[in-house]
Amino acid sequence: MITISKTEDRQACYDLRHKVFVEEQGYSAEGEIDALDPVSHHLLGLDGDTPVATARVYLEGDTAKIGRVCVSESQRGTGLGAELIKAAVVLAQELGATRAALGAQVYAIGFYGKLGFEPYGDVYADEGEPHQMMARTL
Repeated sequence: MITISKTEDRQACYDLRHKVFVEEQGYSAEGEIDALDPVSHHLLGLDGDTPVATARVYLEGDTAKIGRVCVSESQRGTGLGAELIKAAVVLAQELGATRAALGAQVYAIGFYGKLGFEPYGDVYADEGEPHQMMARTL
């Protein structure tokens, strides 16, 4: 059974992010852990003791920024990603946010749309990968 909860075990989050973003998706390791990590609340999905999903949430005014969302390859397509985003939205509400925003890889816009997020602004490149900002009210 997989559980998702707020964690102080940031290293487990960083290790999973490195595996997904750097090793699998080819993003640069430089800057993957950044100045926002210390001020973020981190969610960790565990399958027993094994980290399988993570995301971070931080406040920018009344907006909760959700980022560094990743699910291990073995768990993709199981609905875990949706559960992770739902947990991030609940955390955002607990933090007092009235809006949640995230930068979605363009191929994932439909996924986030099903969770109530709507695209806004122009498509932009993040290390060559097209992204678009998306937001929803809470």
